[in-house]
Parts: sequence; structure tokens; C-alpha cells
Amino acid sequence: MSTRIYRDALGIPHLRADSTSELAFAQGRNAALDRAWQIEVERHRSQGTTAAFLGRSSVGWDVFARRARLDDTARRCFGTLDADTASWITRYVDGVNAGLDEGARRGTQFAAAGLAPGHWHPWTPLGIWLSTHILFAGFPTKLWREEVARALGDEAIELFATDMNGTSGSNGWLVTGERTAGGAPLIAGDPHRFIEDPGIYQQIRLACPEFDVVGLAVPGVPGIAHFGHTGSVAWAITNAMADYQDLYRERLRRRGADVEALGPDGWRPASAHRETVDVGGGDPVVVEVIETARGPVVIGGPDEEVAISLRVPPRVSGDLGFGALPALLRARTVSDVDRAFDHWSEPVNVVQAADTAGGLLHRVAGEVPLRHPDNRLRVVPAWEAAHNWRGRSEPLPRERVEGVAVMANQRGLAAPLGVEFAPPHRAERIRALLEESHTWTAKGMATVHTDTRLASAKPLLELIATLGGLSADAAVLRDQLLGWDLRMDADSVDATAYTEVRSAVVRRIADHPELEELATRVESAPYPELFRPWLALVPRVAFALEGLLTTAALPGLNRADVVRAALEEVAGTVRTPTPWGERHRLAPWQALPDAEPDAEPEVWPGLSGDHDCVLSTSSVPGITDHGMRGPAARYVWDLGCRDDSLWVVPFGASGIPGDAHHRDQLPLWLRGELAPVVTDWNRLTEESHDV
Repeated sequence: MSTRIYRDALGIPHLRADSTSELAFAQGRNAALDRAWQIEVERHRSQGTTAAFLGRSSVGWDVFARRARLDDTARRCFGTLDADTASWITRYVDGVNAGLDEGARRGTQFAAAGLAPGHWHPWTPLGIWLSTHILFAGFPTKLWREEVARALGDEAIELFATDMNGTSGSNGWLVTGERTAGGAPLIAGDPHRFIEDPGIYQQIRLACPEFDVVGLAVPGVPGIAHFGHTGSVAWAITNAMADYQDLYRERLRRRGADVEALGPDGWRPASAHRETVDVGGGDPVVVEVIETARGPVVIGGPDEEVAISLRVPPRVSGDLGFGALPALLRARTVSDVDRAFDHWSEPVNVVQAADTAGGLLHRVAGEVPLRHPDNRLRVVPAWEAAHNWRGRSEPLPRERVEGVAVMANQRGLAAPLGVEFAPPHRAERIRALLEESHTWTAKGMATVHTDTRLASAKPLLELIATLGGLSADAAVLRDQLLGWDLRMDADSVDATAYTEVRSAVVRRIADHPELEELATRVESAPYPELFRPWLALVPRVAFALEGLLTTAALPGLNRADVVRAALEEVAGTVRTPTPWGERHRLAPWQALPDAEPDAEPEVWPGLSGDHDCVLSTSSVPGITDHGMRGPAARYVWDLGCRDDSLWVVPFGASGIPGDAHHRDQLPLWLRGELAPVVTDWNRLTEESHDV
């Protein structure tokens, strides 16, 4: 085997091999060497075995992973792959297994957690993909809507969802050659996710005689699924916000040692067995795993007041869409990318692509089932045939690209496929910025990536403008807010003042008697702790605030009184002018935050932005100002010259604490700068021969 590994100045791996098989092995081995701890945590998450080394806080996830049958679904999907794709994935897994021991010795986390590296199965990458995306479509929101309907009536079921899901923030845009300085298309954007350390996206290059691709890979998964540039064609995605996962209210009963479920055709046997979740430092937890004809039961059971099953396309079809991954690597044109995404399944994405021959693409890709409209909104009865799936939605929407195309989770291209979308502000702002020039360059896109204008602040500010009879301090605060430029910049004290008032308004609405019954219901609802974030009232109010301040619903809620009281509350406290970045600090998720037992808590840097800015760094108003979500990467793909492309990730190429490239991109990321994509082999440093 002849494989060569090169690195650029940022330690980004460039892998070169004589065949696709050797290259797959090299990519797997590189993931194990650079990201051993990260990918092993993800493997355990897919299997529901994290609590064994991370402790009781991880039990909820492990129970869900077991009950949802993530590992079994991955195994099933692997079994349906064509022989070539299965062989390619297997070679990647062989590479992971070959490098794990060495990778584990490079970092401190394994020793700190008392964990030894394990063994990967051929289907493990599919399990990692499932566990990463199983909550991506937000099926627990249907539990929330059930409680809203019961507390406030069916007419209120979407009261908190009028395009106000502020936790999503991915951006993507395509600019045609007519609007660029070089005459070739540019594709740019930034996937916004929970920020993780190490980061969920790995910059990488994969080269062999068949293809030469740069892009953002997911460690633990072969190929480059979401963002890639082959030289002649480039592609990118955002979440389409489609609804494709259903929850069914089940009636279960025991018949001796067996379990039966009531379906449209009467009582039928359900599969049932027990599994044990080991818990580090605690007693093991026994889990009953039940699956009906609808899907695995993820909430409750035959001995509890509620039982709810989850139905997801990969569990039904046995297809996760992984056949698209090697096809994308071999793509030469937009038509090739289009055909590859015809086989995509999970998650459902909006895809944009462009090639050097003038081809353009803007479409939805994924599997969305055809079913009753109520299935999208709420938990539906399993025993009613009207809620059965009836095939899949085809063809999926697509649009012609003229000038620019923008995707930012907004209602638009994918509207027929979903219920809740992101507000239109980011998409409208990106389009407005792009319309300002016909000479865009890759470097110029940083001004779009980092825009901090918060259009969603207007309804609250308009209410504030109507208030009279305020105390002297409140009047000063009102005037300060009305003079604010709507920029959520890290050095802005006006942005901080706005967020203080916003949080006070959010808390007061959540505490209002109009929502008292809803608050009681969600607090006592019999759902696992894992789903509590979707049922928390304060975040729901926070992300629906723009709509709640303008809707005619909740007639007992006097908005002006609430805003007045919030303004007086904030004005009446001792306030030192504080820049927004002092409050809005990065708060990444880490499986093992402190590898050293006596380490001081890390002080993370401040951020610009907010959830409805193009720079979508999300906190939870009313709860915390810390930024938990943000750009998990930024990229600009230049179709005129691939070496003019740019990218950056929040931390670095290495997942090894203390490594020179563990966090060397963080300063760039914080400043909104991007690093060059280097593809000239002569400008790279060769690391090793004959791996």
C-alpha cells in the first residue's frame, strides 16, 4: 500500500493514495490519529454505552439510543448497501481500527476517563451519522405541541412556532458568475450547530487517481458529505427544516412474557427484550427495548401511563443514503452531484452546487414520507390507519438559480415539507448584502459571514417606543435602545442593554397567568429528561418572542404592560455598561471538559452575533447569554480557482489537547477571517510514507 500524508501550515491533512480503497483506509486511520477521543465518544453514543465512562449524566442519552435502536438500524442499513460502497466503508473502518491505539496514546482523555479504545464494526460510521442527526429534525417538538394544544386549545398548537425556531442558524448562498469579480460562481456559508470541542467538521483533502476533493468531513464517517470541492464542481447544504419523523401514541399490553401493540388491524405482537446500560460510579440501568409495527418505543411502555413510538425513514427503508458519499467524491459536474443526492436520505437538506461549465443547482434532498398532515404537527394514534405512511414525497422541490440563491433554514424552497422554519431575517439580510455588489470575491464573503444586524429586535423596540410615563431611569434606557443600531457586536453596550430587557420580557411572559396552565403541564409531563429542552417554557417564549409580541392570540397578555415592567426592572438595577462579548461567551460542548482533575474552569472568549443575525451565535434569552451554537465551520468555494477558496473551523485540525493545531484557528474564527485552501502539493509538508 502506498499512501502519503501531507499537512499545510494549519495541520490540515491532505491524504494521497493509489486507489480509493487505500484512500478510505488512510482517511479512517487519520481520523483515529487526529480525533481518537472524539470518534470513540461518538461510537459509544451510537451504541448507547457512554455512561460507562462519562457517568450518570449520560444515562438519558444511552437509554434513548438503546430504545431507538440506533446501532441496530445502522447495521440494517449497512446490510442493504451495494457491494462497492460497503467495501469502501469497511476499508475506512479498517483504517480506524488500525490507528485507534496510537491515537488514544496521543491525548489525555482516555486515561482521564479510564477508557480503552474499542473495536469498530463496518456499520459504526452509519451509527455515528444516525446518532448525530436523530434529533436534528426536532421530533420532540411534537411533544411540546401536544402540551400546548391541551393547555391552550388546538388553535394554539403553532402559537410558539410561527417561523420562530431560533435554535437553527445555518446559512448558505450561491453567487453566479455574473456577480463575481472573476466571472465564476462562488458558494459560501456556515453550518450552525452546537459548538463542540473538538469540532464536528474536519477540514481534509482526499486525493487518488479517480478524484481530488477538499471539504469538511465528519470525523468517524468516510468521504465528504456536506461541503466539498472537487476542482470542477462544488456543493454545500443546509438543514431543509423538513418534517420526516413521526411520533405515535401506542396502546401496549402484556401477554405473559410478550408485549402486544394495538394497530389499525388490531392487537399485534411487538418485539421486546431487555438491555443493561452500565453506569460509571453508579448502578446499572435495565432498559426494556420494545418495537411496534410503527417503530421503536422511545417514551414509556406497557406499564406506564404513556407509550410513544418513533418512526424514522432509515428504520423503515433500511437506507441511510450512504451510497451518495462515494458518488460525491467522483462528481465532476452539477449533474453528477444532483444524481448523487437523489440517493440521499438523512437528514433532509437543501443542496446548492455549481461547476466550472456553468451548471447550477438548488434543490432539496432526502427522504420525506407521505402521510396525514397531523403527523407533522403532533403525536398521532397508532391504531388509526389514516396515520400510516404512504410512500415518499417525490419529486422533491428545486429552483432555478438566477443571480443569487440563499438558503438559511427559512420557509421557501422546502416549505411544502415542513412545519416550523427559521425566521426570514437571515435569508433576507444575506440577499440584501449580496445585491450590493456585482464583483464578489471569496475574501469579500467574510462581510456576509460576520454580519450582526438583528432585525428581529424591531417588534420589541417598537413597543418600547410607545411607552410613556416611565421613571427617569427607564426613560434613559428607552432612549438608549431606540438609538441603537441593531448591531450585536461584541463591543456594543447597547446590545447588552437590549438583551437585558429582552430577557426580562421573556421571563415575564413565561410567568404570566395566561401561560400558567401550560407551564404546569410541561413541568409534569411524563417524558424522559432527554426531551426536557424541547419542553422548557422560557426558551420557547424566547425564540417565539417576535411572534408573541405581535400575535392576536393570548388576549389576556397585555404586551405593553409586560414590556413596561421589564424596562423598569432593568432600569432599576445597578447597571455597569457591559460589552455584549463580556456576557455572550463561547460555551462549547466537551465530553470531558477537564482532563486534569484540579484544572480551573476555562474562560472562553466573547462573541458577536445573536440567533437571528447572519452571524448566528445562539444563546437562550431568559436563561443564559452564553453562546452554545454558532458557525461550526465557514467556507467559500471558488469555482474559478479552487486555491482561491477559503475555510475555517472554530478550533483546529487536531482533536488532541495541547497539540499545536488543537485551537490555532480559534483566533481566525473569532475575527471572522478565513484561511486559504492550499492544494499545491509542493506547498505542503509530507508527514510520512507508505502508511
